[in-house]
Amino acid sequence: MGFGNLTEFIFLGLFHNENVKEMCAVLFLLCYLAILCGNLVVLITIRGSHLSEQPMYYFLTYLSFMDVCFTSTVAPKLIIDLFVQCNTISYNGCIAQMFYAHFFGATEIFILVAMAYDRYVAICRPLYYMITMSRQVCYMLVIASAIGAFIHSLVHVFIIIRLPFCGTNEIDHYFCDIFPLLKLACTDTRLMVIVIITTTGVLSILTFLALVISYIIILSILRTRSSEGRRKALSTCGSHITVVFMFFLPLIFTYVPVGDSVGDDKVFALFYTMIAPLFNPLIYTLRNTDMKNAMRKVWCQDKLFEGK
Repeated sequence: MGFGNLTEFIFLGLFHNENVKEMCAVLFLLCYLAILCGNLVVLITIRGSHLSEQPMYYFLTYLSFMDVCFTSTVAPKLIIDLFVQCNTISYNGCIAQMFYAHFFGATEIFILVAMAYDRYVAICRPLYYMITMSRQVCYMLVIASAIGAFIHSLVHVFIIIRLPFCGTNEIDHYFCDIFPLLKLACTDTRLMVIVIITTTGVLSILTFLALVISYIIILSILRTRSSEGRRKALSTCGSHITVVFMFFLPLIFTYVPVGDSVGDDKVFALFYTMIAPLFNPLIYTLRNTDMKNAMRKVWCQDKLFEGK
């Protein structure tokens, strides 16, 4: 336990109006169930079709799994708090929630980078694609993503457990994150804020810019391809670009606060913890021809089999 005598924290949550809380509890529950079902459909479709052999969809299975895990660290507690008005969390539970949220979120970021690299190799160096993106390479990229995320999360945990908490225990948020916890510490945390902005914030910006630049290069190369090849590549790249923007922009606004924008953390966090995972399965299925064809084969075959 960190220094000080606090054994639990109280979430102030998103809303104060009781009627709004009940309505949002139902809405978030439906969103969470949709996230679970949507990502489960993506996982089963890829695993049950030939798409599982392709590197891009290999990464997509892990991205969908990370979406479920990431949202599950936050959403169940948020929904329960809104329903039963139980806004407390133990100190150890808070640290665990922060660790897993950062672990799954960071893993998702690294997998998005791996997916961008996969598209770059597929479109810019197609002759070397099967060699460069072998299954062993894909496996190593996923392992490296998990290791990098683990180190990132561990650093945040070490920062928090060394802080003294001896004042209020009210967290102005709906889950345990590092900036809201730093506000509660009864010590000067300005240096730590700078460290977090420098590591997490700047890293998020650089990663986002690298992804945007890589997709600009890819799109410029696609101009020289045939209309059919260009259309197919755009359908997959368009999905990636949409997901990157939906995930990274709120993340950057959260971890690179401008002025008093830290007070808007809860609104920004809602985008990357609930909204982005909700739309990801739709984006990757509705905008992707291969996924739509695979879904017809997998799910229509299942229905035919049940009918027999």
